[in-house]
Amino acid sequence: MIGKLAGWDDTIVALATPPGIGAIGVIRLSGKKSIEIVNDLFHSKDLAKQAANTLHVGLLKNNNVVLDEVVLSLFKAPASYTGEDVIEVSCHGSPYVQQQVIAACIEKGARLAKAGEFTQRAFLNGKLDLTQAEAVADLIASNSEASRKSALHNIRGGFSGNLKELRDQLLSFSALIELELDFSQEDVEFADRTRLYDLVKRSYATTTSLLNSFQLGNVIKNGVQVAIVGKPNAGKSTLLNTLLNENRAIVSDIAGTTRDTIEEVLNIDGILFRLIDTAGIREHTSDIIESIGVERSREKIQQADVALYLFDVNTNTRADIESILQEIKKENSQILLVANKIDNTNEESVRLAFGNLPNVLFISAKEHCYIEVLKERLVDMVLQGNVQTEGTIVTNARHYEALQKISTSLADIVNGMDNKLPGDLLALDIRRCLHFLGEITGEITNEDQLDYIFSKFCIGK
Repeated sequence: MIGKLAGWDDTIVALATPPGIGAIGVIRLSGKKSIEIVNDLFHSKDLAKQAANTLHVGLLKNNNVVLDEVVLSLFKAPASYTGEDVIEVSCHGSPYVQQQVIAACIEKGARLAKAGEFTQRAFLNGKLDLTQAEAVADLIASNSEASRKSALHNIRGGFSGNLKELRDQLLSFSALIELELDFSQEDVEFADRTRLYDLVKRSYATTTSLLNSFQLGNVIKNGVQVAIVGKPNAGKSTLLNTLLNENRAIVSDIAGTTRDTIEEVLNIDGILFRLIDTAGIREHTSDIIESIGVERSREKIQQADVALYLFDVNTNTRADIESILQEIKKENSQILLVANKIDNTNEESVRLAFGNLPNVLFISAKEHCYIEVLKERLVDMVLQGNVQTEGTIVTNARHYEALQKISTSLADIVNGMDNKLPGDLLALDIRRCLHFLGEITGEITNEDQLDYIFSKFCIGK
């Protein structure tokens, strides 16, 4: 980890709760003058003489003007979130009151914090490594149970633990190989090549598993785009309304009612599905507006993670669907066929007619028949058997890129040992691998990289 950056010995202040009117607003200070600054405003007691991790009630005054009655939470270095003296001021949730308190703290010597600066100080003071710090932002932004679990697992050091174990073992072998170089004329081996080979092979398997989890990680973090497509009057808008359990899209018997795409979010088993109701796809229409909608539907099919093709079992034949399926496959390989309106016909005969189609299921969107089966199938398509979302799952593109480099470096080490490379060349490959591991956890980083990472945080965190 890099050392303290220049200018990081001052005291910062920021609103830690969302801006706007609320019952309570929390203002956070961190730095060596936090206690001194708040003491100048809080006259009920001397905070410097109070025990850490305590609460204190009283009035905040600035220039003999009462700002608010507040509760102060006192945390003393190094046992605080940032590793510095931290005070959190719980005041009333008036934006004006919050502004006055922050202005008074700045007047006494604090400065307004930058985005993510509190967590950045926690990282610089060794309270968190970089993967844990990034997981804090992921937890704040989590919008489903799966994303919450994944972020919380990484905050607790799940991902870091995997990498730390590998890094410590490689460091040990690297030191022994470096020692061999000092005794090169003696022709001795301090590093057990068999153990190193086994370690690297196991590490390569672990890294591959983490890389493979990135697809699921993207789903957990960003959700799944599902384009609901089909011919006019197939029941796409009805299905959207049924899935959402509300009348979100206009439904009618007139072909071409949906002119543009409608997008809504549905949470199924902790995973966000971004449902896109598209205009009905038909080849010939004289309506210019509808034509534009059809073109946008085709674009959405290409962009979506899953294309859900809905068709009316009463107006389509098996040959029709097979022909359409070939066209859609050119634009999206993840296709779920949904045979709709089974309530208007004999279900058994419909299943015989269409049952052998790939990845097909039968529903009635209007009558809510088999809708839960459809939801389960969507989840299965996304997870593909990866039901465990509490383990280490890579959700960060920066981590994914570094893991790719680690995987390449590990493969180079294996190839080097297979080809009996000398210790100095083997040491270079190990050092390269250690470098990329350090980039993920923050042992190796730079100020520009940190500024970029923490600029994506909210101000009070």
